[in-house]
Amino acid sequence: MTASPPAQPYFPIARTPRIAALDLIRGVAVLGILAVNIAGFAGPIDTTDSPALFPMALAGHAPFAGEASFAAVFLIFEGKMRALFSMLFGASMCLFIERADGRGRYGEGLQLRRLLWLGCFGYLHYVLLWWGDILFDYAVCGVFALMLRRLSPRALVIAGLGGFAAWHLWGVTDTWPTILAEEHLRLGTASATEHASVLRDLTATHSRITRDLAQTQLGFAANAAAKLRLAPFWPLVVTLYTIGETLPLMLLGMALYASGFFTGAWPRRRMLALAGGGLAIGLIWALALLGWALPRHFPPLAMPYILSYWAGSEHLAGALGLAALLVLATPRMAASALGARLAAAGRMAFSNYLATSMVMCWVFYGWGLGLEGRVSPMGQMALVVAGWAVMLGWSRFWLTHFAQGPLEWVWRSLTEGRVMRFRRG
Repeated sequence: MTASPPAQPYFPIARTPRIAALDLIRGVAVLGILAVNIAGFAGPIDTTDSPALFPMALAGHAPFAGEASFAAVFLIFEGKMRALFSMLFGASMCLFIERADGRGRYGEGLQLRRLLWLGCFGYLHYVLLWWGDILFDYAVCGVFALMLRRLSPRALVIAGLGGFAAWHLWGVTDTWPTILAEEHLRLGTASATEHASVLRDLTATHSRITRDLAQTQLGFAANAAAKLRLAPFWPLVVTLYTIGETLPLMLLGMALYASGFFTGAWPRRRMLALAGGGLAIGLIWALALLGWALPRHFPPLAMPYILSYWAGSEHLAGALGLAALLVLATPRMAASALGARLAAAGRMAFSNYLATSMVMCWVFYGWGLGLEGRVSPMGQMALVVAGWAVMLGWSRFWLTHFAQGPLEWVWRSLTEGRVMRFRRG
């Protein structure tokens, strides 16, 4: 990853203030993350891990559509979009600091202020809208990544891959007894201790689903008050449970940026090898995990651990492969109508991410249409496609009139401590 750039890179390094590949990849990721998050909007927290826990499935509805939809998202989007976002965040931190330093500002200080404001946005996102916020997590992990920014690309890779592997290996080892106990219960060979443990965990899961369904059907103010009363530190809990994935991925993103990955400094042969190898490895491992989970109808106790730890290598390999493929495709895609719209959605990823939460929470929560637990998997996918169409449409239109997205402008103004230019011209 530290090889010097070739004399004639396979496409010219951008001369504009923006790096086209970063915008394009971010656009793909912000669309893809909606396909993953839709289950979290449409059902309580636990239903994001297994279709067997969706309220319609618990009520006796045929699970085939839910399982097919879950399997498709698992193969194509799950984990890969989150990994792309995390790596892009690390790369964007470096880019922000470099630009600030180039303007005579103290880049690291501005970046720290930027992260603090992001943490505020994230906490408000959780309280006012959705429990699945990742902004607070990124803000906290970003502070640690900022401390390590001056490491060499090689050291960043070692720290990133080492931390990622250690975290997921620990998770695999720690969760194996629970997965085994649930499997033994399915086979009728569970010990008395395993039987009691699985039933206790399932009872707790169903109680959480009932409680979450009731809470999300409250009015807007009552729902926010309930979060502050019952789980005020939830964003911090999420960060503690995910830091071993998010922080290493940010470090890898920093290393990729420093090595010229996003600007075409890598030899084409290496990019093709990473794209093909990463996607192949990720797909093979994803199919293997799916081959185990699907015949068992996505066991509700095992699936959270499968998604968090056992699929970690698949998520990383798939994200790296997809990133390499998109960098290779950037010169041609950037000149196309679809590529331009994806890049625009990526430039407005912050606004698109929070706008998606506002719209989907209105659709599913009690202060809106109140459809949580009532929309079938096919209906959820229809909402995803509609969301994609809106993001691809409004982002390009908005950027023809304004310099950046509305929330990007607010975030940048707060970071800089002054009102930034908003309209074009």
